[in-house]
Amino acid sequence: MEYNLLGLDSPFFCNLHHILEATDDNTTGNKSNNGGPSRAYVRDARAMAATPADVKEYPNSYVFIVNMPGLKSGDIKVQVEDDNVLVISGERNREEEKEGVKYVRMERRIGKLMRKFALPENANTDKISAVCQDGVLTVTVEKLPPPEPKKPKTIQVQVA
Repeated sequence: MEYNLLGLDSPFFCNLHHILEATDDNTTGNKSNNGGPSRAYVRDARAMAATPADVKEYPNSYVFIVNMPGLKSGDIKVQVEDDNVLVISGERNREEEKEGVKYVRMERRIGKLMRKFALPENANTDKISAVCQDGVLTVTVEKLPPPEPKKPKTIQVQVA
């Protein structure tokens, strides 16, 4: 069907149509690789979009402040990947339902929380600390000291 005749030729509708066609192919048994993102990628992208963070730069450090509501310190992971990517992640699971109790409204977010930050060159990845208090994670990455300026080398000129 020609969607551009109906005024539906925006990138959003084109991508939606592509995804729906791929879903149809997968339900009919045709295992074609549509080149689309994997479920893990989509899950991580949603987690990163839904995890707010603040980043501050101080003279001697960088501070990352991330809301991690409902998570205990043991449920939060702070890692450095590829020597310069700070990864903060955790997962909040649904509480066990008790017999006779049902949700009237469920608005608090459950699922994965994640953020990735590319660290600057002067970040000291060996000196990272993390503190979680009242559902707010504060990660401090110290800066490397600035390199000392090189002094010009003086060469004696001799008379021949």
